[in-house]
Amino acid sequence: MKGVNRGNKGLFWFIILLGAISGTIVGEILGSSIKSMSFLSKFYSVGTSKPLVLDLKFMTLTLGINFNINIMTILFIIAAIIIYRKY
Repeated sequence: MKGVNRGNKGLFWFIILLGAISGTIVGEILGSSIKSMSFLSKFYSVGTSKPLVLDLKFMTLTLGINFNINIMTILFIIAAIIIYRKY
C-alpha cells in the first residue's frame, strides 16, 4: 500500500489508463493471431448505448460514455494496480 499513500493520484490514474490500453492491445493481438485464444479479443461494452442530448436552444450538449473492455484489459488493470502499490 505504499503507492496509495504517496498522494500522487494523477500518476495512479495514468498507470491504470496505461494498463487498460496495453491490455486491450495485447488481448486483440493474441485473440487474432492464436485461434484457440480468440475469446481474448471479444469485447464487452459497458456504458450508455445512446448519448444524452440536452438542447438548450442556444447550445446543444451531448453526453455519453462507453467502455469496450476484454479479459486482458481487466487483467492488465489489476496488474497495473499491483505494480503501482508495490513501487
